Amino acid sequence: MFSSYSILTGVLILLPILCSLFDSQLLSAAEEYRVYVGTYTRGSDSQGIYQLSMDSQTGKLSLVNVTENVDNPSFLAIHPNQKFLYAVNEVRNFKGQKSGAVSAFSIDPQSGNLTFLNQQASRGGDPCHLVVDATGKYVLVANYGGGNICSLPLLKNGALKESTSFVQHTGSSVNPARQKAPHAHSINLDPHNQHAIVADLGIDQLRVYQFNAEDGSLTPNPVPGFKLSPGAGPRHFTFHPSGKWGYVINELNLTVTAMNYDANTGTFEEIQTIPTVPTGTDFKGNSTAEVQVHPSGKFLYGSNRGPNTLAMYRIDEQTGKLTSIGSQPTGGAMPRNFKIDPSGMFLLAANQNTNNIVVFRIDQKTGLLQPTGHEIQVPKPVCIKFLPITATP
Repeated sequence: MFSSYSILTGVLILLPILCSLFDSQLLSAAEEYRVYVGTYTRGSDSQGIYQLSMDSQTGKLSLVNVTENVDNPSFLAIHPNQKFLYAVNEVRNFKGQKSGAVSAFSIDPQSGNLTFLNQQASRGGDPCHLVVDATGKYVLVANYGGGNICSLPLLKNGALKESTSFVQHTGSSVNPARQKAPHAHSINLDPHNQHAIVADLGIDQLRVYQFNAEDGSLTPNPVPGFKLSPGAGPRHFTFHPSGKWGYVINELNLTVTAMNYDANTGTFEEIQTIPTVPTGTDFKGNSTAEVQVHPSGKFLYGSNRGPNTLAMYRIDEQTGKLTSIGSQPTGGAMPRNFKIDPSGMFLLAANQNTNNIVVFRIDQKTGLLQPTGHEIQVPKPVCIKFLPITATP
């Protein structure tokens, strides 16, 4: 029989060895990321969806593969099981319908290459954003041109079924060039997978829907949404990792609005609205695009097209309020999208008009961005998604 003392002694001797092995596995598992880039193929040299690799220590990007013959795969989403990828086909006519489409792909676990599965109508023109719900059973889509949203069921093999839930927005707002009709620009699900939040640029609203993960239905919330300032043009939305706050970037008036979020009721309360550019910047020819919170929850970033900068903010950990910490040039023109890597160490800025993706290192204490010197040419980059490559034990 072993005594408790001898067992304890053995554990203490082995513990540093076990920890060392565990740490080395973690380091090897985080050596590289797959990076998928959605692009505009119409009127450009792009061939489809680009797969890159990124060294997680240096941020260096390398081209791996291109999935060709995908029509305008502008925005991407990855399934929670990491086996499937979905892309909107941002077009206005699909098989004779006044609709865009959504395409499904399987992801090869070894190479990361995409294999086309199938395609379904999005039930509205110019689909520009999509998300997979937390259960992995549905894809939710926002159609910019159609001013509507829909949900599409997923089969176990990752393929799409026809849409089973559809909601048409109505209304307009004060900007005659951009807001004569509704324009659903993004759709997100809250951390509880119970409410869908739709930023509609055309009607200056965040519309909120109750989402049923059993049947994919989208029904208007009892409090139907949150109204932004007339002419704001809400575009993209993100939650804080805590789920307590939400942030929407407003394309037309170059601002970010911070809000308290009540998960029980699916309602928002404004905290503040803060500019993304210096006071006095002309709105004409300028607009915002993407907004994201750092994984730590300490910082928020938003992209400015025209000024070609990333606005940077510190987030108050008690209130969710934003404080500007400056702006960083993106190293190109028309930063349509950017993405922070899963570790929170790097930010990749996709410059649509200069066909390049530029890598920045994020200062973990200050949130400031520092160019790494790494960038890669990709035609008309619109969306970036990360997929960690895990090492085989």
